[in-house]
Amino acid sequence: MSAALFDVLRKVSTATITTMLLKKGIRRTWMHGPKPFAPGGERVVGPAFTLRFVPAREDLATPESWAKPISTRAAIEAMPKDCVVVADAMGLETAGIFGDILCARMRKREVAALVTDGVLRDRVGVAATGLPVWTAGFAAPASVAGLTFVGWQEPVGCGGVAVFPGDVIVADDDGAVVIPKDLVAHVATEGAEHELYESWVVTEVERGVPLPGLYPPDDAARARYAQWRAGRG
Repeated sequence: MSAALFDVLRKVSTATITTMLLKKGIRRTWMHGPKPFAPGGERVVGPAFTLRFVPAREDLATPESWAKPISTRAAIEAMPKDCVVVADAMGLETAGIFGDILCARMRKREVAALVTDGVLRDRVGVAATGLPVWTAGFAAPASVAGLTFVGWQEPVGCGGVAVFPGDVIVADDDGAVVIPKDLVAHVATEGAEHELYESWVVTEVERGVPLPGLYPPDDAARARYAQWRAGRG
């Protein structure tokens, strides 16, 4: 996956991406739960780096576990530049999986964004780090109050969606979606064309053109669009 593909995807909305994947028969792509902490920011694109939590077990989910080799701290040190961290927190909203210090470290490692169906803690501090975050909310208790961290870079389920390491994540004001890595080029190409067509549709609607035959297009609309497209370049 090239940087050029990612540049194209930064211009394609998550809404369009879900439509492109729906046409390929893939319906579960939008993660239920993660919402932009700071709406209005730039669209984020990057390869998924996955984290997995399971329900808390008292002998494992302890403050002492934070210093073990299998820990969120160790996982952060394995995160490559420009990845999008996808944390499967089982949708639990009563224990924050990360706070300001861990988010600051991710930012320092040039992580592109954090996406989770769980919650964070230290709202003000997280905001100050500048790390783009998509989360279900915030809560004061630490992760071990409700979850056990068990590993990274394995398949996870986040917000009802299967995410595999290396899949591509796109996140914007409408939420976060996953693109299977084998479909990234297709989605980028078709998505960019779809966005262009919709921009033309808007101009047609503003002219008073009725939607039937326009969206989706019939042969006459396709011909007008092709003429408009040719005239642009």
